[in-house]
Amino acid sequence: MGLFDEIKKKLSHEFIDIIEWLDATDDTIVHRFERYQNEIKNNAKLIVREGQIAVFINEGQLADVFKPGTYTLNTQNLPLLTTLKGWKYGFDSPFKAEVYFVNTTLFTDEKWGTKNAIILNDDRFGLTEIRAFGTYSFRIQDAGKFVVDVVGTDGNFTNYEVNEHLKSLIVTRFTDTVGEAKLPIELYAANTSELSETCQEVMQPEFGRIGILLERFYIENVSMPEELKKEIFEYSRLDKLDMNKLTQFKTAKAIEEAAKNEGGTAGAGMGMGMGFALAQQMGGMMNPQMGQNNTMNTQASMPPPMPAQVQYHYAVNGAQMGPIPIEKLKELFANRTINKDSLIWKQGMANWSALQEIEELKAFLGGNTPPPLPQ
Repeated sequence: MGLFDEIKKKLSHEFIDIIEWLDATDDTIVHRFERYQNEIKNNAKLIVREGQIAVFINEGQLADVFKPGTYTLNTQNLPLLTTLKGWKYGFDSPFKAEVYFVNTTLFTDEKWGTKNAIILNDDRFGLTEIRAFGTYSFRIQDAGKFVVDVVGTDGNFTNYEVNEHLKSLIVTRFTDTVGEAKLPIELYAANTSELSETCQEVMQPEFGRIGILLERFYIENVSMPEELKKEIFEYSRLDKLDMNKLTQFKTAKAIEEAAKNEGGTAGAGMGMGMGFALAQQMGGMMNPQMGQNNTMNTQASMPPPMPAQVQYHYAVNGAQMGPIPIEKLKELFANRTINKDSLIWKQGMANWSALQEIEELKAFLGGNTPPPLPQ
């Protein structure tokens, strides 16, 4: 570039007396207004639009900050810069200063997530892992602090640059918060709203130290390993279900599945049984007398049902165990798992009783050998 080109460039910039920034992007947070050697003409016009704040920096020091409006730049509107420059009676054009326009609009739908699993210690399941992700929104609250502490000399500071710092801050504070909460592992996913509000309160002071306001913080999902999730589901079911009813339900489901399996032996047997029953019903409808006779003959030829085996419940260390048959109860007595004072209950008893008080169990204690025959 020749000497005259340099002079023309200097003059063209020096006589531009309007300082403004029109944002053509959606991710720029801070834009530095470029002037020739950072020189600004005396009485230049500064235009700050809504959603913007203009920050003047002099040799690395924060000078004046302008909110939305139109200003004429002179010693009256630049009191801090005038003090830093040492102007007493005004200044001659041009003067040097860096002007940064800061975008103060709300930045929404910013993503965050845990890169690595967070390890928690649960009272029931021991050491467990969770992961979480969500969104947050923020705006620049203190433009001067943000420019000095974060932007520095970056002429075009974007949303991406600040997000990398904010995401690390969020994950760190989120980890601390869930670690101190000490909730049961299954409650983290069920209380995301309350946990989001708590995390926002914890994180806001950290954001405020660099001039940022955390407007919203959302936890969209808290996940855990599939094996742990299945274990939690099983634990919750066992805690709620009656074991006897559960056994009956599973037995009924097994019979239903066997009936559906037409190719299997069980399915064939079920199908034949249902067919015989249906044939009997049809015959009874066509000939009531014959149906009645068949029913009576069937009832007479079928043996009575087997008596149900008595099932016993017993207590060990304050925990209810069983039900088990009398043979299994006798084994437990023999290996000293239970003794004569152990509490026993069976269907028909009003209350729990000691083993030695139940008539059919007294045989466990001995002493039932008959005396010798008389000579």
